[in-house]
Amino acid sequence: MYKIKKENLNALYAAIAAVNDLFLPVKAAGQTNFGLYTENAEVDIDTLKTVKSGKDIFFPQSETLYQVRREEGKFAIAGEAPRQTPFVVFGIRGCDVKALAVLDKVFLSDPIDSYYAARRQMGTIVSLACGKPATSCFCKVFGVDCAEPEGDVVTWLVGEELYWQPKTKKGEQLTEKLTSLLEKADEAAVEAEQAAIRAIVEKLPYANLSLDKWGAAAADANFDSPIWEELYKPCLACGTCTFVCPTCQCYDIKDYTTGNGIQRYRCWDSCMYSDFTMMAHGNNRTSQMQRFRQRFMHKLAYFPANNQGMFSCVGCGRCVDKCPSHLNIVKVIKAFEKEGV
Repeated sequence: MYKIKKENLNALYAAIAAVNDLFLPVKAAGQTNFGLYTENAEVDIDTLKTVKSGKDIFFPQSETLYQVRREEGKFAIAGEAPRQTPFVVFGIRGCDVKALAVLDKVFLSDPIDSYYAARRQMGTIVSLACGKPATSCFCKVFGVDCAEPEGDVVTWLVGEELYWQPKTKKGEQLTEKLTSLLEKADEAAVEAEQAAIRAIVEKLPYANLSLDKWGAAAADANFDSPIWEELYKPCLACGTCTFVCPTCQCYDIKDYTTGNGIQRYRCWDSCMYSDFTMMAHGNNRTSQMQRFRQRFMHKLAYFPANNQGMFSCVGCGRCVDKCPSHLNIVKVIKAFEKEGV
């Protein structure tokens, strides 16, 4: 294990950025999101949750797939090459790392998404333990230990020092490039920090949320429940929950006219929108109740039914924090537990 003083982190960032693209939490216009490191960036690793998750780095909100250009009366098609250069993601929290495992089930299964696969291969993850979990967090329910997150390198902020522990070959290779900045450290301070974090987690209001009514078997049991008719009514169909969610993977493919051809791109979409999966015959889900039900049934029943019991939620609490109508996955889980469905 290694450590570095917090006051020297800028030197660490610069050293990583000198050999790899570096993505980390950056504050801009009062909000913190993952962005590319520059010398002038306002790095913010103290904020517990970025507005959007680290998913954006591996599955961008918008990306070009290919372009069609008119050249001398003919059309030329140029595809966008998958990423071929390595990069580092620093400061990603345990829930967002677990979310990548969910996305892997989708994008690395046949047919493999070459754009996502390239980013996963090229990326090195430096995760950061959550020193002060928030009341909206419930990652423990989905098997995430925010005191010891997964990652190629795991880090902990303890007082004025950052502790650094490589866990994989990628992590060891990155660490070797930074040995002049890191010093050897024992694990006592980290162990004490982990104990303190886990004690906080146990006191969080949703720490013991029950999933007994959910899982693969709930697909049939919960689909026709009258609870949905009451739960969905405050929903504004704004899609905020899907855009801040680290595990949502739905996207649309669109064409953009450049004036000299066409640019085809894909962008995040939301199952909460009335035109989601719209086809010539219309939409399979004609009411907001059906769309609302789809979102949570997918997270809690359909996905685990098709992925060896893995839930498509990691308990990050972003939907709890951001929904303008105070609708979220916690409310859904508790409603079904209360009714004993």
